[in-house]
Amino acid sequence: MTGWTIAMLLCGAFAGGFINGLAGFGTALFALGFFLNVMPPVQAVAVVVILSVASGLQGLWRVRHDIHQQPARVLRFLLPGVLGVPLGVGLLAMIDAQTLKLVIAGFLILYGGYFSFRKTLPVYADQTRKTDATVGFLGGILGGAASLSGALPTMWCSMKPWPKTETRAVLQSFNVAILGITALLLAWRGAYDRTTLLMILIALPSTMIAAQIGLHVFGRLSTDLFRRFLIGLTFVSGSILMLRELWALGAG
Repeated sequence: MTGWTIAMLLCGAFAGGFINGLAGFGTALFALGFFLNVMPPVQAVAVVVILSVASGLQGLWRVRHDIHQQPARVLRFLLPGVLGVPLGVGLLAMIDAQTLKLVIAGFLILYGGYFSFRKTLPVYADQTRKTDATVGFLGGILGGAASLSGALPTMWCSMKPWPKTETRAVLQSFNVAILGITALLLAWRGAYDRTTLLMILIALPSTMIAAQIGLHVFGRLSTDLFRRFLIGLTFVSGSILMLRELWALGAG
């Protein structure tokens, strides 16, 4: 393992850990840009999934009381999402994952770009249990098919008038569960060989420290500012995803 590989590994782990600590999602989008420079895609995903779960567990601890106060809300996203993961994995044989990622990236850019420049944010204060469950289910499908489990739940939750810790309780629980299932599927397929495990051990301290820094910044944000941050992050995430997939198409 070269010095360049270790440097990219540590930078990606720090970037992904920080954004996960701050927002409760986004590790893969911000870490893979570094990881894909020094490792093949399957290995990069295998590493980033473990880092996402590890940093996400710190965020779960931060909002554990909100999870206990609103268990029904968390579960109506989470349970359908878990059911959607194997369906998404099965759809891989019938759809082009790269095309799906480009479509989702375009949606993220349009949504984030439009609402980022509005003075007032959209608010859906009515009871939307069926919509919550549908968003969770579709998020699970996207997680299994294209590793984009957080895209739809983040867009939807950013339009809810919940306190920031309650919003994070939903997003963090959802992403940790979906990515935990993904890690198990990758392990079952033999993705965690000796080299991959060594990379995870090297990257873990960086991502855990960065997540703590992100959590500290999260604690200083107001609920309204956090909602605006989530919406802005959807635009940034969509742009990164779009550029990465277009670059892959050009390279191919």
